[in-house]
Amino acid sequence: MKVLLFFYEIFIMAPLLLLITILTTSMVIVGGFLGDASFWGYYPPRIWSKLFCMISLVKVEVKGRENIKDNESYIFVANHQGAYDIFLIYGYLNHNFKWVLKHTLRKVPMVGKACEAAKHIFVDRTNPKGIKRTIEEAKNTLKDGMSVVIFPEGTRSSDGQMKKFKRGAFQLAVDLNMPVVPMTINGSYKILSKTSFFVNPGKLTLTIHKPIMPPAEGYDMDTLVEESYQKVASAIED
Repeated sequence: MKVLLFFYEIFIMAPLLLLITILTTSMVIVGGFLGDASFWGYYPPRIWSKLFCMISLVKVEVKGRENIKDNESYIFVANHQGAYDIFLIYGYLNHNFKWVLKHTLRKVPMVGKACEAAKHIFVDRTNPKGIKRTIEEAKNTLKDGMSVVIFPEGTRSSDGQMKKFKRGAFQLAVDLNMPVVPMTINGSYKILSKTSFFVNPGKLTLTIHKPIMPPAEGYDMDTLVEESYQKVASAIED
């Protein structure tokens, strides 16, 4: 069985995934620069992500989708177990959003250009001006039901365990006084860890928790970070 899976991933899955990735990024680049980035930056990648999971023999379950509304803008925060977190959220959250990304991703061939065309938000944490520019971009983005997704750990887990959340990831919520929706991802580390090159077919689960609504007096940063962390941790499976 392992031998068959190896040949499938090398000779069938990998070429198919490369093909749909090239087609999708090309579509987003052209459509995003010439048309509506809110459409081209979300719907083609959403289809791409679902196909990615199907071709990878990965099953998906979503819990708690009733906790969010289509016409509301949110700041989604989630744990980051592995690369398939991207496909899980893009394909199955069912809510239009922009990623908040490291500025270094601009340099990734095609993917960087596609993210620019899709109007995703790049953040440069190395200087105050970069952070201020990110907040201004987010202010212009978070309206008419558009949301953002952030991984507050900052990077993928190296061992599958959830790391401490960085305060900076919540600065947008504090500054803009917007509802925060914690999300828990399970299964991604087992499917494709940070150090693995081969996919282990399995199941991804996305749990969408109830929004943390901003208090009348505004958020307290430490309280918001801790509450978000605890909500995400509450649904993590061993």
